[in-house]
Amino acid sequence: MRDTGGDQQRSVLLAFRSAVALHRLLDVLPVFEGDGRISRWFTLVPGSRFDLEALAALDRSGARVIDFEQATGRPFDLILTTSPKGALASLSGRARALLPHGAGFNKALHEEGSPELPSGLDPAFLLSDGAPWADLHGLGHAEQVSRLAEFCPPAATRAVVVGDPTLDRMLESGPRREAYRSALDLGDRTLLAVLSTWGPESLLTQRPGLPGELVLGLPVDGYRVALLVHPNEVGGRSRLDLAEQFRPELRAGLLLPSPHQDWAAVLVAADAVITDHGSTALYAAALGRPVLNAYDGGRELIAGTPMARLLAAAPRFTGPESVRDVSAPAPADAADAFDRPGEALTLLRAELYRLLDLTPPRRAVPAEPLPVPSVPRSAAPALAVHAEVAGGRVRVERFPAATERPIHHLSAEHPAASLAQVRSAAVLWRRPGSGRWTVAGWTAHVLAELPSCVTAAAVLSADRCVLRHRQRGLLAVQLAPGRAGGRVHRVDPTAAVSAVHAWLGTRPAAEWPVQLDCVLGPFTARLTVRPARAEELDAEL
Repeated sequence: MRDTGGDQQRSVLLAFRSAVALHRLLDVLPVFEGDGRISRWFTLVPGSRFDLEALAALDRSGARVIDFEQATGRPFDLILTTSPKGALASLSGRARALLPHGAGFNKALHEEGSPELPSGLDPAFLLSDGAPWADLHGLGHAEQVSRLAEFCPPAATRAVVVGDPTLDRMLESGPRREAYRSALDLGDRTLLAVLSTWGPESLLTQRPGLPGELVLGLPVDGYRVALLVHPNEVGGRSRLDLAEQFRPELRAGLLLPSPHQDWAAVLVAADAVITDHGSTALYAAALGRPVLNAYDGGRELIAGTPMARLLAAAPRFTGPESVRDVSAPAPADAADAFDRPGEALTLLRAELYRLLDLTPPRRAVPAEPLPVPSVPRSAAPALAVHAEVAGGRVRVERFPAATERPIHHLSAEHPAASLAQVRSAAVLWRRPGSGRWTVAGWTAHVLAELPSCVTAAAVLSADRCVLRHRQRGLLAVQLAPGRAGGRVHRVDPTAAVSAVHAWLGTRPAAEWPVQLDCVLGPFTARLTVRPARAEELDAEL
């Protein structure tokens, strides 16, 4: 039963300075779910250069907002925040709670506070008139309590280990990993997550070309790359500028998740991460994901912290080839960053209701699984194809058209590819859709209109194509799915067309039908090539 008695009504003010701080508060908010005694208010604490992105994130949340000046003029029963910075002391609260907004305290930010002290453990922000501002200092691990006692002993007397609600959401989402991968259209591809924190030592500042290096340097049928950017970096650059900066990579297949929830779901779906010194990599390690170190060093990372130890143990990222054999880190690599996994909301509920002087609801408060990610993605309409023919076996690797690798031919979707790509492609293909052409009519038209095209192919289904080759005529290709480990694996039929195109270029004659093995990444598909039948040639495109 819900207790809605007027004498037990409580007001909670959730105060934040940045989008990342707001996102952490939203992960904590379920501790109050189902309780009509609690009124929830949000306010933006002024003074951060990342406040515009924070306001946009707040607007998307649908929360009740109060202007900061108005908030200072009224009392609240509890002030809850995930950042000790800003004019918090001017807010009036009967109780105050401070929670971290990341995994541990791994950085020293030299432009504010005490330059050599960990951000988040600095007495300059934790104390007000010499006394701790917060009545509760919730931390993720006992190691953090020890460090708080080292740098700010008065605050440590109010510290409690409450776990990490964001990690708990990721752990709760583990069974949904395949659904997330399906939403991202990954199939059997390896998903690499590139993690960038914010500031002058971030990956995007130091190595802005790294995402493009991966996208252009790895086969598209074996890998997909996602760029996970810290909300502060998104706010500092703007979403538009970030998208425009990486427009060529996005066009080639790069994924750019939103900094709220989608990033965490993508991390659950990922197979490995490449990171700078941002603490997001600790979440990846806690999930058991392999970590590659792409941090070039600097003054921000504090020696001996969990993040520093993780990077010291992680293999170095040296280029696209270094991602192929990376192994998962030992569980101990993230052990000092997270404690009490799966218990954060339960622990937080007990502590926050204690501050509110209320009996908490009896029902359990489970971590909410992350929603299925909604990440815009594009399929490259033109691909550079490397093909090796050895008898009846054709190994195919495909890359974005802008790659600088040596290739066998360019394969392009007609008419989705650019005019220059359509004019230069040796292989052109299309799927049914318009109904204005027959297979025979369209393939003949393409070869007549485009001299560079050698093979025009109609992709009729996931396991059947019909192609017209300039020298070899009209052929049908049947794809048999592969099976391994109890799973069915299908090769992209447009890759099979490239395999047949490459094979035809090495065989002056053949007796039909012919069986070929198309090797695409770790999988092999058996192709049967034969003369096309009349009904196949008359199919609508």
